[in-house]
Amino acid sequence: MRRVFLGIDCGTQSTKVVLRDQDDGVVVAIGRASHELIARDDGTREQDPAWWIEALRTAVRDAVRGERFEIGGIGASGQQHGLVCLDDHDRPVRAAKLWNDTTTARECAELTQKLGGDSRVLELTGNLLLPGYTAPKIAWLASHEPDAYARTARMCLPHDYLNLWLTGQFVTEFGDASGTAYLDVRARRYSDAVLAAIDNTRDWTRALPRIAPSLSVVGTLRPEAAESLGLEAGIPVSAGGGDNMCAAIGSDIVLEGPVAVSLGTSGTVFAYRAEPAVDPLGEAAAFCDSTGGWLPLAATLNCTSATEWVRELFAMKHADVDAAVAGGGAAGLAFLPYLSGERTPNRPEAAGVFVGVRPSHGREAIVHAVFEGVTFGLAYALDALRRAGVAPTEVTLIGGGSASDAWAQLCADVLHLPVVRPAIVEAAASGAARQAQWAVEGKRPRVAAPRSRRFEPRPREDLQEAAKRMAALRALAGANRL
Repeated sequence: MRRVFLGIDCGTQSTKVVLRDQDDGVVVAIGRASHELIARDDGTREQDPAWWIEALRTAVRDAVRGERFEIGGIGASGQQHGLVCLDDHDRPVRAAKLWNDTTTARECAELTQKLGGDSRVLELTGNLLLPGYTAPKIAWLASHEPDAYARTARMCLPHDYLNLWLTGQFVTEFGDASGTAYLDVRARRYSDAVLAAIDNTRDWTRALPRIAPSLSVVGTLRPEAAESLGLEAGIPVSAGGGDNMCAAIGSDIVLEGPVAVSLGTSGTVFAYRAEPAVDPLGEAAAFCDSTGGWLPLAATLNCTSATEWVRELFAMKHADVDAAVAGGGAAGLAFLPYLSGERTPNRPEAAGVFVGVRPSHGREAIVHAVFEGVTFGLAYALDALRRAGVAPTEVTLIGGGSASDAWAQLCADVLHLPVVRPAIVEAAASGAARQAQWAVEGKRPRVAAPRSRRFEPRPREDLQEAAKRMAALRALAGANRL
């Protein structure tokens, strides 16, 4: 019987499950199930945690498909920063507020002021209080829904909720916990000062999960969950992690060197560090990773969410979009891709803006401008990582958008770095499976060596001009809150 490790990735759009071979690291089966999303114009982005469990059931059965596997362990990856509120019986009190929910700008400002300003917050945790993080979501709930807040006995992150359902253990790990903005990433413990600023009367020791080492087994699959998933009870479950942390494990960003750029719903740029890496401006997140190190990371809210928006707007096929991206440029047209506000730079109330539109601009130029705008946003995020001490020499491109050759080449041209695109299957879910094996066996498992393609940066004068336009437009957004 083939021995595999099962990895879960509960993302914004869907839950993915992979079965990863113990010996060669090859993904031998994949299952998927989509999620609904509650989205409102005020920036609300929420999901019912029950949807994640139902999607997990479907995805596991889709991956296994009646075949016989020996499952050596399970690892769960989840979208970062989401706030899951549980009552005394560990039932969700309300829908979870997600990473891309931008309704908490006021709470960020109030908490920052209460704690003594940005510099003091950076001293306490290594990260600023930004709308996407978990801490301001708790303050928002206390202010806007006091009844729900009063009924909340425990709070956790999406992947913690999955582990609770899988094992019955209320536990987190340093990687995902570092994205809450109430963890001191240097000391690797919850910040009493930040939690007191949120609520100085709550018993936070009871309310928050204990923090376990990332490379540890936190429990075993409980019988009720096993029956629901069609698996054997007692399978070891690792600590898991946030989706970016698990994507780092899946794409082998576990040693210093390469920088990963993920083209997903959001865009992320991250790298492994053996010591804390804090951006003095706070734009790059000073996260821990999910292997015992650190993972400086900068995220943009608008990546494939923006590129899919423009593709659907013109009802274009992917091949036609690729042709537009590979074309001669946007010809003076620039697009600020802040359709859902922005996180890097911190512009939660901003909107998308086209500048320089002429009658001669057809849909191809508009599409190209959107892809350029998104990619320049990633370049801005990469500069934030450089301030945190990262010295990039090569980009590992992952995520759904990385399948496009045209976009991969545009990334190389805009980032001025070679881009390597390995044939990684579901990086976050694969990373969760790899972490589970690492935790069970006590040693780093090998990575499958898939063929990869390399894209070298090309000197392009039109992109130099586009970079100046984007910088001016970004500055305008900061001044006028576009």
